[in-house]
Amino acid sequence: MDLHANVLGEGTPFIILHGFLGMGDNWKTLGKKFSETGFEVHMIDQRNHGKSFHSDAFDYELLVEDLKQYCDKLQLKNIVLLGHSMGGKTAMLFASTYPELVSKLLVADISPRYYPIHHDTILEGLSSLNFSELKSRSEADEQLSRYVSDFGTRQFLLKNLYWVEKGTLALRMNLDALKKHVGEVGEALPMHAKFDGATLFLRGDKSEYIAQQDETLIKNHFPEAQIVTISNAGHWLHAENPEDFYNAVITFVKAS
Repeated sequence: MDLHANVLGEGTPFIILHGFLGMGDNWKTLGKKFSETGFEVHMIDQRNHGKSFHSDAFDYELLVEDLKQYCDKLQLKNIVLLGHSMGGKTAMLFASTYPELVSKLLVADISPRYYPIHHDTILEGLSSLNFSELKSRSEADEQLSRYVSDFGTRQFLLKNLYWVEKGTLALRMNLDALKKHVGEVGEALPMHAKFDGATLFLRGDKSEYIAQQDETLIKNHFPEAQIVTISNAGHWLHAENPEDFYNAVITFVKAS
């Protein structure tokens, strides 16, 4: 059960974990930039996402073990680990479980706390896509727009579309498993989880995912954590303000 990844560049291993319903490919532009500064960038598809394997089982412990197997297989050590949203939760748990493998941890727009389920409408919209009837991306977009009004969010979701064969579209993600286990995505980091290494939390100034009151909780789990706010950005801060996001990341990972 190997994870699929796009690997660019050479140097220090730099692993990127996407968010819920995303894939490593979402990070292609930034991944390329990171790879040009002395990093071997691994843009991973987590299980049930992108081109990685499908499984009925899905929780953060499993996502962490998937990543551990990936690192073991490629003998990756002293990794820089960056995760966004759900990927940030995986990264937090991985760093606190295998601190000896992580040199620096970066968490994009998620806190260690519990989040209630808030993907219902999106999952409903994706479930409504009937691929025996839909014959183009634009038709799929039109159908999804009945559930998801935001154009940017729809474009992000529709990246999951691919042609199984001529005239037949499908979604790469394992939608059934993700619907069944959507509650797992909001789970809090276990109380005992702790990582003492260099840590950077990045939050969008228009996002509510990392609130002021989360700072104490973050410091409890990650005593060395710095928190940086990216301006003009919501939850998809890396896509909404890639320049400031890139600069904040590079400054942190290059600091000795």
